[in-house]
Amino acid sequence: MRSTSAKFEERDAHIRESWVRAMEARLVRDELEKCQKGEGVNHYENCKWLSEKYLNMLRENKVQGYKHIDI
Repeated sequence: MRSTSAKFEERDAHIRESWVRAMEARLVRDELEKCQKGEGVNHYENCKWLSEKYLNMLRENKVQGYKHIDI
């Protein structure tokens, strides 16, 4: 059986990784906003790759807590 401190460290690492992924998505969003403002009317074509990356990150990089229910 794992010790309590090891369980807390594992929980903290999981939450920290989850937040790092969420902040990466925020950075991509900020870059997307800059691209859209900079490109003007052509932003649909020129920023498409960035918007697809951001949408993909939104789907995958949700902040998850440490409580998981195993079914």
